Amino acid sequence: MRSTKIVTSFVVSQEKILILKRSNHVKSMKGLWGAVSGIIEGNEDPLHRAKIEIFEEIGAKPESIKLLKAGKDMTVSSPQYPDHQWHIFPFLFKMETTEVLLNWENSSYRWISPNEISQYETVPNLDEVLLNLL
Repeated sequence: MRSTKIVTSFVVSQEKILILKRSNHVKSMKGLWGAVSGIIEGNEDPLHRAKIEIFEEIGAKPESIKLLKAGKDMTVSSPQYPDHQWHIFPFLFKMETTEVLLNWENSSYRWISPNEISQYETVPNLDEVLLNLL
């Protein structure tokens, strides 16, 4: 079974969490809602990768975000990829503004209350990743 290490970062502002809808231009999980995420290359530090992904995907510079929590890493499977596991390193960040500048990886975004996550068609186990951080 193949395994991919990824970071999944939730960003909170004004007591709402940011979710992003994955665009049709990405390789996996097209059209599903998720958090800021990206593949960890080699022995790259997950926290470093998380900050890079936040800047790339929503335009937030490292000095404008604050790490609130690094959750326990977890492994999830996806029905979309039966012979693949995702080793997730979850983070929770805070930023003051709700301004988001999306790149090509996501087509839209929403600021929601954490308890609203079940109302969205999300990447596998996103609710569990969020619960791991709250």
